[in-house]
Amino acid sequence: MTKKEIRKTKIALMKELNTIEKEAEEHQLYTRLFESEYWKKADSIAMTMSQDFEINTQPIMEEAWKNHKKVLLPRAKKGRVMDFVLYTPETVLERSSFGILEPSAHLPAVEKENIDLIIVPGLAYSQDGYRIGFGGGYYDRFLADYNGLKISLVLKIQQIDEWTPENFDIPLDALITKDRIIISQELREQNNE
Repeated sequence: MTKKEIRKTKIALMKELNTIEKEAEEHQLYTRLFESEYWKKADSIAMTMSQDFEINTQPIMEEAWKNHKKVLLPRAKKGRVMDFVLYTPETVLERSSFGILEPSAHLPAVEKENIDLIIVPGLAYSQDGYRIGFGGGYYDRFLADYNGLKISLVLKIQQIDEWTPENFDIPLDALITKDRIIISQELREQNNE
């Protein structure tokens, strides 16, 4: 299957998920995330404002605020690039050209080196930490020179085997599933040095 076909298939499957089953699996993902060292060590956490069919990020934001962590949301810019902006419950959000809520253009961006952890959205994930996103390349461009931790929360239906990443695809450091945390080879090697 091509990336385009995988995207289409995964979006359809995610939209068809039983709400009760999805929420139960999300709860398992949140628990695993909140118990992880990635979460405990991070002071600033970047994530998206989720769409209905995606993993709900609102509980993650609320847990972050409860633990005095900074929540950062992405903002798309011209040239297919993005930055992240500090988000609080009082932050004004605007609907982007993609239909996604994001921080207003006048708010200052947070420097990349000040982002401890990015929870990267996606549609499909391979066991070696590669993801298929929504097709704009925004995250791959942002992550190309990002040195902090990058992880994803992955529903069972998002896991795939039959996909080969392209040279511009950026691997994640870890995938959090309901059953385990899959740590990338690169991160394992760094931790063993």
